[in-house]
Amino acid sequence: MSANLNKHLGTLSKRGPHRVLVGDLDYAGVHGKVYTPAEGEGLPAVAFGHDWIKKVKDYHATLRHLASWGIVVVAPDTETGFFPNHRNLAADMESALQIAAGVKLGAGNITVSAKRLGMVGHGMGGGAAVLASVDNSKVRAVAALYPASTAPSATKAARHLDVPGLVIGSSRTDIFGAGNPAKLAYNWKGKVAYREVDKGTQQGFTEDTLKKLAIGVGAFQGGPTETARGLLTGFLLHQLTSENKYDDFSAPDAEGKKFESLTGEDLAEAAGVTRDD
Repeated sequence: MSANLNKHLGTLSKRGPHRVLVGDLDYAGVHGKVYTPAEGEGLPAVAFGHDWIKKVKDYHATLRHLASWGIVVVAPDTETGFFPNHRNLAADMESALQIAAGVKLGAGNITVSAKRLGMVGHGMGGGAAVLASVDNSKVRAVAALYPASTAPSATKAARHLDVPGLVIGSSRTDIFGAGNPAKLAYNWKGKVAYREVDKGTQQGFTEDTLKKLAIGVGAFQGGPTETARGLLTGFLLHQLTSENKYDDFSAPDAEGKKFESLTGEDLAEAAGVTRDD
């Protein structure tokens, strides 16, 4: 019987119990932001990569959400122009994660465990998260939300990524989508969970509503984004804190409301591949 996530997904989709602090990464040499719980020792941490022409402020609620559940987030605000260098964004994410693990945060009462590090990204940043994690022994988990194509190819790089993964894609045809999340998951070398969020899209995940309305690419999708946040939070809490009550969030075939998991031939079909590929 497949695992069912409904028991915890609703709770994890909402704000967590921790008060959140927001600061700058610039002091450490990387332009960006850091989101942390107000206190804690040996905390898990993730580097977060943004989508094309997006900035950290476009993910403010999502990054606060993760921090409210006890996860430190470092988010480079680099490569935000029309012609970003994906390899450089991946390098900035890796540098930011090293900073998080190497210094005391807040007023010195917040520390990160070097054994609890992960990479997370959206769109272009999802691909960069994969690139930053290949052959990186410090990374224990990777999550790519509506990942987009990158150069070098994250889809090809995933064949060498033997780290637990979560890939979130869309159940809808998104004319603005810039990647094939299902194929990225299909290529993943290690254990991976691929979820399609009902009505969720790559463009709908960010919080820059006025900008999106102005250029005609839709609006912020509150419900699907909450679901994606819950799936992401449960996955990270399981992989980076070993909380057994969330282990089903890493199960490839998990079931629940407002999303669908694809495995085997269903995943291959969504990826557009055949047995000969």
